This record gives sequence, C-alpha cells and structure tokens, in this order.
Amino acid sequence: MKWAMVGIIVAATTVGEVLQAKGMRHHGEIRFRSGKLGRVLAVLARNRYVIASVVAMAVSFFAYLALLTVSELSFAVPVTAVTCVFETVLAKYVLQEQVSWVRWAGAALVICGVALVSL
Repeated sequence: MKWAMVGIIVAATTVGEVLQAKGMRHHGEIRFRSGKLGRVLAVLARNRYVIASVVAMAVSFFAYLALLTVSELSFAVPVTAVTCVFETVLAKYVLQEQVSWVRWAGAALVICGVALVSL
C-alpha cells in the first residue's frame, strides 16, 4: 500500500511541477505591483496548465497524507524525493531545458539516497 502511495505522489508531483513550469512560461513573467495581484491571479486561474498543475499537486498532497498514515515521516520524505529525478528528465526532454552534468550528478545522488532509505 505504501509503495502505491509513493507512486501516486511521485507521478502527481512530477506532472504538477512540469505543468506549473509550462503554465508559467505560457503566462510570462509576473511583476508584483500593488493593486495588480488580483488581476494576475485571475489570469492564472484561466491558464489550463496552472489549473491542471493545481489538481495534480492536490492529488499529490492527499496521497502524501495517506502515505503518512501507513509509514514513518523518515521514510516518506526521502523516498518521495525521487520526483527530482523525473522532473530533471522531463525538464530536459519536455521543456527543452539545458541540464548540466552537475544537475544530472545531483539526480544520480538522489537515486542513491532513495535506494538507501528504501532498504
């Protein structure tokens, strides 16, 4: 049961983060000015990528709560860090970002850490 929750969390968080990045790139830079925050929020509330991101992150949040009912926090936090690896891969191939070897090395270290914690 806990590994199913981990899978849901990892998938939902990864998809949510990528959609959030795509949505914000679609929207453009946000400049915080007094009196303009409501307008920015209204525009973002109509951005389909941002909406889908919020839904995915909500799924991740509730799955994380479920995971905490069946496992320890010292397991849940490190093992869900594997999302960093998937996000790095999707950033490279879906968002067309340049990913340096240092970031790939960091992703590899995350995999090692997750493997240690999951034993």
